[in-house]
Parts: sequence; C-alpha cells; structure tokens
Amino acid sequence: MSNNHTTTPERLQTLFIPHGGGPCFFIDWPGGGTPFARLETWLRQLPQGLGFTPKAILVISGHWEEAEFRVTTQPAPQLLYDYYGFPAHTYEIQYPAPGSPELAVRVKELLEAAGFTAKGDDQRGFDHGTFIPFKVIYPEAQIPIVQLSLENNMNPARHIAAGQALAKLRDEGVLIVGSGMSTHNLRSLDGRFAVYHREFDAWLTEAACHPEAAARNSLLTSWLTAPHARTAHPHEDHLLPLMVAAGAAREDQGRQVFHDELLGMTVSAYQFG
Repeated sequence: MSNNHTTTPERLQTLFIPHGGGPCFFIDWPGGGTPFARLETWLRQLPQGLGFTPKAILVISGHWEEAEFRVTTQPAPQLLYDYYGFPAHTYEIQYPAPGSPELAVRVKELLEAAGFTAKGDDQRGFDHGTFIPFKVIYPEAQIPIVQLSLENNMNPARHIAAGQALAKLRDEGVLIVGSGMSTHNLRSLDGRFAVYHREFDAWLTEAACHPEAAARNSLLTSWLTAPHARTAHPHEDHLLPLMVAAGAAREDQGRQVFHDELLGMTVSAYQFG
C-alpha cells in the first residue's frame, strides 16, 4: 500500500465525489481536449489533499441498487463494465484493487446492529462508479476496497441512518466515499437544463454544508423540495450516496471541495470532517 502521506488521523473524513460519465477519463475526446479535465485533475490530487493513506475504502456507488443493503465480500473483485457504446479499449480497463472480506463483515455487522437488513455478496464486482474514479485517485490499486449498495427504496432518511451506523469505520482507518453526481440528467447534455442544474446544485451545497448536522440531514431528507429537484435527478441513484456520506459524518460539517460545469450538468464534491 502506498504510504507517502502523513500518519492516518484517528478519525477519517467522509467524501461525496462525482465520478463523471462512463469511462470518461480513459477515452480520447474530439479535438484532444476533455470536458472532464478539471474533475480528473481534482481526483488525481485528492490523496494529497487528504494527507493520508486509508487502510481501506468503503464506496457507496450510484450504480448498485438492491432490496436491502448488500456488500461485496470477494477478496479479488472483478470489474463490471456497466457502460455502453464506448470505445473497445474501455472494456479492457483493469483495476485489480483487492477486496476485504473482513471489512465486509464489519459493514454488515454495523448495519445489522442498527436494525438494517444487510447481506454479503460474493459475486458482485466493482461497477464503474468505483473502478473508474479510483483508477484515477489511487492508480496503484493497492488499497482494499469494499462496495456497498443502495437500498432501492431510495429513502434518503434510511440512507442517512445507514451512514450514521457506519460512522465507527472512520475511527478504524476506513475512508467512506459516496460516488455519484450532484446533478445527473442525461437528457441535459445539450445544456437545456443548465440553469436548473446550477440552482439545484447551489441548494444542495447550502444543505450539505449547513453548520448543524441535524439541520443538514433534515434538508437532505427533503431534497425533493429543492429547486428543480426532479430535473436535476430524474432518478436519485446518483444523489443517495451523498446521504450515506453525510450520515457517516455525524456532527462534522461539510464543505464543497470541488465544483465545475460539464456537459450541461453542474457537479460538486463535498468533504465532511
């Protein structure tokens, strides 16, 4: 494991990161540029910004929904190339990060102790909400990663509560990362909803960064009352990972650590603690 940063703190931060679109960091864009350049640079510099190397990472991806929480238990997870219509080489991308059956058991125990149903999954691999951004963040693929599903009820309060149940992992050297997008509407790639996305993202940033955790969680729970909520998220799969990260933050305040506009969408990242 790479250890070129400072000593791991007693309590780790939690994060919500935008993971872009499909294998966006690994394709050649027309004209030689890429709309994801700033996001890629930020993700690449994220380890230096954190200042430590986590013992393991728990990723909540917007690309995995189940009836109850599920957690990957494989020691060597495969990759799920769950994107379509991209160049052939993007289906040969490798990211051989190890899993952690021990962490998976711990995640399951914490969720069950809080009253959730949680199951291990020994077949599921890493979807692109995990392996695409983390191939940029930690390209050496040496840090163990476990992936946690969403509940397909999409209940924000339950996902905040799940994050609260998992907060103890922060004291055990585990970095909890929600991987999604602060706005996610694939019909907006032509920019038709850009102004609506800006307004929703501004509301979301104010909510996520509220100085009082109880008020933050209340706002996030009622996200559908935000301006243009359903335009920004026709389906909230890419927003719910934020709820888990915010819940795991407990009383720690959030702050916006990245912001950009790309392909008609507004994207932000948040760090808690």
